[in-house]
Amino acid sequence: MPFPDALKGNPKCIFFTDFDGTITLQDSNDYMTDNLGFGEARRKQLNADCLDGRATFREIFTEMLASISTPLPGCIDTLLAHITLDPHFTAFFHWATAHDVPVIVLSSGMRPIIRALLSKLVGDEASTIEIICNEAVPRPGKTVDQPNGWTIQFHDDSGFGHDKSLAIRPYREAVQKMGEGRPVLLYAGDGVSDLSAASETDLLFAKRGRDLVTYCEREGVPFTVFGDWSEILETTKRIYEGKTSIGEVATEGAEEVKENGEAVNGKETTK
Repeated sequence: MPFPDALKGNPKCIFFTDFDGTITLQDSNDYMTDNLGFGEARRKQLNADCLDGRATFREIFTEMLASISTPLPGCIDTLLAHITLDPHFTAFFHWATAHDVPVIVLSSGMRPIIRALLSKLVGDEASTIEIICNEAVPRPGKTVDQPNGWTIQFHDDSGFGHDKSLAIRPYREAVQKMGEGRPVLLYAGDGVSDLSAASETDLLFAKRGRDLVTYCEREGVPFTVFGDWSEILETTKRIYEGKTSIGEVATEGAEEVKENGEAVNGKETTK
């Protein structure tokens, strides 16, 4: 449900999440680029350019998608055949639904692809998940069913193409006025497109071994790490039930990263 409807009933938590590489095990846009576009080597070089500040995410993502000539329905069919869901996300989603915890997907991907994947991988109930993302639109004079017939329409004018912090900020500003007992804002992500959202919530779940962990350490953003959604569900339940605090979870996460050397120095990034 959209803002401010998600705040009705004063839920204990609101859960924002990235899609590619967070809910799914693979990044659908990377998969399309690697297999239907200019390939993995060029994509990784562009990722490195983005992480090193030589290009914006918007610029590299535009170039990646421009290399794909396959009609949009063909892209979706390919992804439905090869992209898999984190096996524990459905259990998390069912728990969240049963406990009136809104789940909101914030993605740098495109709506037709995300909807198709969620429908197949989660089922019809996934239609209740709010998705804030980019769109896939026809190129001038063409249809999305034609080769080179579609392109991305970004959600906003930022260097991210979709600045996820702008979607979270109204929630943060609203809950800050509620005082004690307000909803806790949580976010799960793994890559560079999640950087703008990292400081907007009370706690961020950053996927182990990914660039987002390094960013959170450097910027002092409260975070914990996860490998799959079973860990997210366990921690969210503890927060929901009042068995732990955001500060305790963040301290545990920082200690785990320090002990295991989780921070990464590589140049791979996901959306």
